Amino acid sequence: MKDTRPDRPLPDRTASDALVFDRAAGLERLLEIMARLRAPDGCPWDREQTWESIAPYTIEEATEVAEAIAARDTPALVDELGDLLLQVVYHARIGEEAGAFTFDDVARASADKMLRRHPHVFGTEPGGARADPEKVDWEEIKAAERAEKGERRDSVLDDVPGGMPALARALKLTKRAAKPGFDWKDPDDVMAKVVEEAGELREEVGAPEGERNPERIKDEFGDLLFVIVNLGRHLGVDAEAALRGTNAKFERRFRAVEAALRAQGRTVWEADLGEMDTLWTEIKRAEKAEG
Repeated sequence: MKDTRPDRPLPDRTASDALVFDRAAGLERLLEIMARLRAPDGCPWDREQTWESIAPYTIEEATEVAEAIAARDTPALVDELGDLLLQVVYHARIGEEAGAFTFDDVARASADKMLRRHPHVFGTEPGGARADPEKVDWEEIKAAERAEKGERRDSVLDDVPGGMPALARALKLTKRAAKPGFDWKDPDDVMAKVVEEAGELREEVGAPEGERNPERIKDEFGDLLFVIVNLGRHLGVDAEAALRGTNAKFERRFRAVEAALRAQGRTVWEADLGEMDTLWTEIKRAEKAEG
């Protein structure tokens, strides 16, 4: 990621009381701004929002954080992380108004969870701090947390959020299923399954016109996507991140095609597929030559 900070040493974050105070003051200022926006004489739009109404914005802001990281744009990342933090403050303010919880409860719960889940760092396991993290049983720790809350898990797939983006949820589901051994042995086995699923999709698409079933086509297409997510997992590739990168690549190259046509005094609407494909190939070749 591009570093846009001035060329000066970083402050000592562990020793500087002033820095800790400034950090707390900055967060308190944000909390006060949100309280003012939600006050009876605050912003009408902000006052009427609920957890449900702002949830889509929370997802959107998290996506924009990921986009800034993918673009290696440090200033944008600062801005987008601020927007995401604002979402946390927003949800917490609604919780406080409802008498359910406060921002402090959220921060405390997160800090406590980090302490519980990192006994190898904070010295709460045999061997003390800095013990081997490979020996930490994360699932055992999470199971203890659920037991403390009185929660029961009937399936290893319980608590995989249903609202996650589909590719990300497919990855999480299959990671969970793989823990007790329900998984392919190696990438070659998954590749064979990809070929099998692609063949089943081709078979459905190739059905005679009157016999083609849109629901079966959708089902087979979903199966193919699901297996591809698994292939990425076995190859150490995150499908969501990979597709985001390919989207950016496609957009960059298509815009370059448009620019090349504009230089000729034309638009994509005035060019045929052959011309656009030739330009696309030239742009792709140039990118590869640049490294």
